[in-house]
Amino acid sequence: MNRSYRQIALAAGSALGVLMIAQAHAQEAQTAPQEAPAAPEATEKTDEIVVVGTQIRGASTTAALPVSVIDANQIDATGALSGDELFRSIPQAGDVTFNESNNPQTSNAARGDVNSINLRNLGVGNTLVLLNGRRLVNHPTSQAGDGNVPVLGYNANSLPVAGIQRLEILRDGAAAIYGSDAVAGVVNTVTKTDIDGGSLDFRYGGAEGTHRREFQVTGTVGSNFAGGRGNISLYMDYTHRTAQLAEDQPYTATDNLLSYFANDPAFGSTLTPDGRATQSPWANLTVVGGPGTIRRSPGNQALTSSAGAFHTQSSANPGCLVAINADTCLGSGTRATASTLRSERFDTRPGTTVTPSIDRYNSFASAHYDISDSLTVYGEAGFYYAETTRIQPPTINLNAIVVPASNYWNPFGRAVFANGQANPNRIPGLTNVPAAGLAVRLSTYRFVDAGMQTVNVTNWQSRFLGGLKGQIGSFDFDSAFLYSAAQATDVSNAINMTKLQQNLALSTPDAYNPFSGGCSATPSLGDCSPASATTIDSFQFDLKRRSKTTLALADFKVSNSRLLALPGGNLGVAFGVEARRETQRDDRDPNLNGEIGFVDMVTGETNLSNVAAVSPTPSSKGARTVFSAFAELAVPVVSPEMRVPLIHRLDVQLAGRYEHYSDFGSVAKPKVAAAWDLVDGFRLRGSWSQGFRAPNLEQTNTVAYSRLGSNNDYYRCAVDLVKGTIPNQGSCGRSSSYSIFVSGNPNLKPETSTNWSVGTVIQPKFIPESAGRLTLTADFWSIQQTGIVGQFGPQNALVLDYLLRMQGSSNPNVVRAAANADDVTFFNGSGLAPAGAVTRINDQFVNLLPQTVQGIDLALLYNVRTGLGKFDFALNGARLTKFSRDTPPAVQELFDARAAGDIDVATPLTDASNLIQQRGKPKWRVTGSLTWSKSGWQIGAFSNYISSVYDTNFLDANGNPYKLDGQTTYNLYVQYRFKGGILDDTRVRLGARNIFDKQPPITADGYLGSLYSPYGRYLYMTIGKRF
Repeated sequence: MNRSYRQIALAAGSALGVLMIAQAHAQEAQTAPQEAPAAPEATEKTDEIVVVGTQIRGASTTAALPVSVIDANQIDATGALSGDELFRSIPQAGDVTFNESNNPQTSNAARGDVNSINLRNLGVGNTLVLLNGRRLVNHPTSQAGDGNVPVLGYNANSLPVAGIQRLEILRDGAAAIYGSDAVAGVVNTVTKTDIDGGSLDFRYGGAEGTHRREFQVTGTVGSNFAGGRGNISLYMDYTHRTAQLAEDQPYTATDNLLSYFANDPAFGSTLTPDGRATQSPWANLTVVGGPGTIRRSPGNQALTSSAGAFHTQSSANPGCLVAINADTCLGSGTRATASTLRSERFDTRPGTTVTPSIDRYNSFASAHYDISDSLTVYGEAGFYYAETTRIQPPTINLNAIVVPASNYWNPFGRAVFANGQANPNRIPGLTNVPAAGLAVRLSTYRFVDAGMQTVNVTNWQSRFLGGLKGQIGSFDFDSAFLYSAAQATDVSNAINMTKLQQNLALSTPDAYNPFSGGCSATPSLGDCSPASATTIDSFQFDLKRRSKTTLALADFKVSNSRLLALPGGNLGVAFGVEARRETQRDDRDPNLNGEIGFVDMVTGETNLSNVAAVSPTPSSKGARTVFSAFAELAVPVVSPEMRVPLIHRLDVQLAGRYEHYSDFGSVAKPKVAAAWDLVDGFRLRGSWSQGFRAPNLEQTNTVAYSRLGSNNDYYRCAVDLVKGTIPNQGSCGRSSSYSIFVSGNPNLKPETSTNWSVGTVIQPKFIPESAGRLTLTADFWSIQQTGIVGQFGPQNALVLDYLLRMQGSSNPNVVRAAANADDVTFFNGSGLAPAGAVTRINDQFVNLLPQTVQGIDLALLYNVRTGLGKFDFALNGARLTKFSRDTPPAVQELFDARAAGDIDVATPLTDASNLIQQRGKPKWRVTGSLTWSKSGWQIGAFSNYISSVYDTNFLDANGNPYKLDGQTTYNLYVQYRFKGGILDDTRVRLGARNIFDKQPPITADGYLGSLYSPYGRYLYMTIGKRF
């Protein structure tokens, strides 16, 4: 039995154990009520008391808050198994930028079972996520957000989806209530409690035409005790999902998507959709310390360029000078992968996974006991664990390494090895290579024969809370201590540079052979002369990263919704204090953190990273302590009994919070909100608040770290423009690999924000109850942020270097190697000054200029009971009307230069003055649902519309971006709940997500994972029973 089936069996056995416990309480438990009919949709609750948005229990000012509530039935109706699937169904949730479909190639970014929450598209970290009213711990590893700024967020996949009672989504700033991060809003997850009985559910589903299959078993059990004064409830689930393979969909099966756009008159001529990589088994090489051009007799044939550069290539392509084997030959100079040797670019997709396989365990327990009528002790304990396995392309070599002259396979190596054996692989007739041979620098290479990279990531998260709540006189109080920790361990096979070079120095056939090339029949795939497993094992190892975050929190809150009787009603008040300590620790592998560096045995060059293609990053740790205090008033100004004309009711919320951070100082933020009922059933509401987001501990770290990056070298492409080999910079194919050195900034200030919103709620009272209930809501909102943490960015740096070099200077933050003879030859005839390859770009985190985001939320809700059953209809829309970021002066100079013709019109620049529809951020996101239920039957339909966006990385000859059309998908399910007999309260559901099998819109690099999922129709079945 393989591991996956053993885990399924174990999980099923655990769930059966829960079932046995549940049966012990079955006789006492009431029969579970029929599942309440609901729309699989976020719905607007206008008259129920919610936790999120106020600390005053029972306050009437909740009417002023734009809160969407998704209850357990609605969550069930979405068919979501994970936080990723759940939050994609909410229009205000924004683009899911931090998700498992992202495919970072190294452990320098978060991988595994991760998902972010991104309300209003403000970015990860701008939405505060709570569990039962208190903070969650951050996921310990970061992702690159906008501008490659590392962002830390909450892992929504750690939320127990099947154990959620409801989600409360406050679509408004709430720093005055909750503190940092609540810029775009707050998501509060309320778990199921007070379970008296049990349930067991099994679910199986899969996406048609793919390897994606999912199995989940869920169990709940709970019991009252002490005559109903206490309860303990337990939820557990296990999910197993198989990996989705790149080969499952044509748009993920290959990096070369040119055929999708071949007939497009505007985009058919651009090569952008050919995303095959320049790093391949066909190597670029340069002789070290040689005489310039290497020659051989007869004929004094030149084998290299004047700088000693040569390459391996397919013997089927033009340019062969010396045969190496049946598939491979040597050619002079650097591989022309932009033209004659484009077929030798490597297709990284075959054999990889689009989404990893996952085994996820989640459990959550809650308990409470009434010590007296006015005092309750309560507690929570949660544990989440996930293992993922992802298959990635073979490792590349971005850090150049020198192949010694002693290497057995070196074509310019020693004539006779140290053991007296003649070198069978040295090219005969070399006229200017000494008998001792010459070393060779290896670059732009992929270790295909080392096999695919296997990435195993384990995440776990624990949470423990204990508290007391009750009444002191007329005041309610609530105090708790919370400790939560999260850890991620990332293990992947990697190449040790020191051991690789030691192997390369061997003068026996056991030496690694980087000169053997790939396969001439399939030049974009495979290696037809691979090294032995013994050779590969000599320098391959497991690269490990372990990161951890912790959150310790203690608070004390008191509230009184009836502090003082005013003419308009009872004055409510709340105040409290909170102390929390946050830590982050990132332990990098000794081969990356500077403990074990790489020293080239030939040249003496050093690199802090001893790992091929992974940037050096020091281990780091940070901590901060935050003390805060808040106060809130719920002021009833006018009540219906006062009979004030045009003011049926008027309630005001006033709140403020002060927080002191140990690392950057203090912040105080206010909030004002009001709800004005002109008449019963017609409400106007509005709010104004200020907020902030503290820079995360990774951004403030003062240690500089580096990342490997690649982008087009626009200055070298300017040479191609002059020579007429490309029509514009949009066809630039001069990709350059470099190190990005980024400095943390301890002087970063908090990002601040000003939020305001106005809206209306209409609930017509003239509609008779028999005709149902109709609710209409509309809210206009605006958020202005200042001091957003960002960088100038590598692309902007390269464009600036292009501009300045065209003017006779250069960008000092773009570091280039000295121009060699090949560079001089390349620039000849262009009139441009020769420049070497880009090796390094320097950058730093800074507080940037303001950003303004505005939009409209619309909702229509209608439900009615008839003789034909109960119908629930919901329509929920989010319209993004403005997303603008002020352009920094240095970037504006680039736009001005492009407009003036100083640089090419198709030079890519991100226009931040209007970010709507730019690779995300659609104007419209709309969901609709219709649910019918009668007796034991329930049928539900759900639709999800995403409007068009533009791929600003895919430009035509005139610099216009490619448009991805909008898309609507539909879900459908049918459910029946049995009554009576052995199947009493057994539920069977058949469902389909994306029932019409629509694939995501295709763009140059496949699809946008932040908006779409990489599969079409998904079918599932659920069988469950309650006891």
